[in-house]
Amino acid sequence: MIDVYMLNGIAVGLFGMLLSAAFCNILWSRKKRWLMAGGMAGILLLQGAVYFLVDRSTVQVLYPLITHVPLIILLCALGRKWFWNIISVFTAYLCCQLRRWLALLIVAIVSGNAVTQEIIEIAITVPLLLVLIRFIAPSVRYIGKLSVSIQCQFAFIPVLGYLFDYVTQIYTNLFVKGTPLVTEFMAFVCSVAYLVFVLHTSKENQIKSQMEQAQENLNLQVLQAVREIELLRDSWQQARTYRHDLRHHMQYLSACIENGQSERAQTYIRDICAEIEASKVICYCDNETTNLIFSAFAGRAKEQNIPINIRAEIPKIIAVSESDLCVLLSNALENALHACQGLKAKGITGLIDVLVYEKGGKLFIQIENSCDEDVMLEQGIPVTDKQGHGLGVRSICALVERYNGIYTFSVKNKKFTLRVSV
Repeated sequence: MIDVYMLNGIAVGLFGMLLSAAFCNILWSRKKRWLMAGGMAGILLLQGAVYFLVDRSTVQVLYPLITHVPLIILLCALGRKWFWNIISVFTAYLCCQLRRWLALLIVAIVSGNAVTQEIIEIAITVPLLLVLIRFIAPSVRYIGKLSVSIQCQFAFIPVLGYLFDYVTQIYTNLFVKGTPLVTEFMAFVCSVAYLVFVLHTSKENQIKSQMEQAQENLNLQVLQAVREIELLRDSWQQARTYRHDLRHHMQYLSACIENGQSERAQTYIRDICAEIEASKVICYCDNETTNLIFSAFAGRAKEQNIPINIRAEIPKIIAVSESDLCVLLSNALENALHACQGLKAKGITGLIDVLVYEKGGKLFIQIENSCDEDVMLEQGIPVTDKQGHGLGVRSICALVERYNGIYTFSVKNKKFTLRVSV
């Protein structure tokens, strides 16, 4: 019995020390591995010396001093992050309970005795150690790289379990007496830990969802900026073409005048002026960004024979940034234009009516467009099950919320109306 107990003591000692080292974020050089091996051998020799000098119960009382304290000192000396190295020892001690409980389960199944339990504990030491080092240790080391506050959250259970075990079973007999306050304590701790885990997970998921939404909004803004760049590129290309063809225009007009074809020259000049007029930026207000956006969408509406009325009174400088104004107006007008395109495909003429003005430092936007189908609203926000649609609405909502503004969507008499105040 004594020999089996000693072997099991060596097995559990090696199990705990190797697992503690595996849980630490230590860069294991060859020198450090030899120092760790020497330290473990020294701890085992100290355990053996104490075992032969005192009885078994005294060994249990002195075990933290002859094993855990030297191990903590050794790991802290080998690694820089002393806090998590200490927690690693408590975590490894908690994992030792797995080894003991599995042995108790097998003993209960086979109706074994205390010696059987010691033998089973020795037998499952290596397989369990390999499993924990292979699958659990990387995750534990990852936690050791996080902030101290997060480390403390994960250290709570191992430290409390360690203290509870020694206070109620080694240094006192409170657990053996079956005091309800003591026997129910760990169940209480598990309940609290579960609730904290639920709160923490919920908060993390909310933060993740917000980050994903922010990323999605950023992607939408990038896509919108790309569309605007394409419009500017088209305008630039058209201006470049006019400059390139200017010499040819002049040569043609000169030839007409020389041949006395003044009426033909006048007609040609009117046609060129009409083309230039069609491509120019219309001045709706004093704000240049607004004029560029409205001119681009007015041109698109004209190409598709969709009537659009725009009234704007916006000063040159407003509180909303140019990029945000671009995203807000472009998404709203894009949705209105898309709705009228759907009506046109059905042979119905749609209409877009835009009213934008600034008052008291606030920007007010109202965009009304014709619609033929019922628009689904959930909590006042239009939704759709069509693939790739609804992104513009989410972008508008997110942007307005960022400015602590107000937005409303409404449908009445086949008219869809968006109102925004930022």
